[in-house]
Amino acid sequence: MCAHHSDRKPNVIASVLQTKCPRCRRGQMYKHSNPYNLKTYMQMNETCNVCGQPFDIEVGFYYGTSYVSYAISIAICVATFIAWWVFIGFSLNDNRIFWWLGANAFILLLVQPWLMRVSRTIWLSFFVRYSKDWNKGDIMVPERTNEAHMGNW
Repeated sequence: MCAHHSDRKPNVIASVLQTKCPRCRRGQMYKHSNPYNLKTYMQMNETCNVCGQPFDIEVGFYYGTSYVSYAISIAICVATFIAWWVFIGFSLNDNRIFWWLGANAFILLLVQPWLMRVSRTIWLSFFVRYSKDWNKGDIMVPERTNEAHMGNW
């Protein structure tokens, strides 16, 4: 007998990169799938459209994403530095370091909208774990939700 494709546990890396719900790894966290529509790229769903997991855990919850975003940005900078060093090289006799700085800044600006979304997904994954019983209503309910301040992140 073959297991159904929907019964398998989705890959954590793929679900984070696609900004899926950390509880079921199937539902979309964002209302719009395009991270480069700068008017709507950070509009999140209130709950997961598959499992019902709330995404607004508490007031100011997503301020911690700056740490995740910073770490990923540093990793991107290190990766571009190593790639530049291997393929082009650095020298004290010319301006190659400045060309790398410009290219690195361009790459960071280019991935920034996607990076902000992924950082939120990773941050939420620290606090909301995957549940194999997500389809049975196993939801982490926020303890300190203040209705007056919903969405003030």
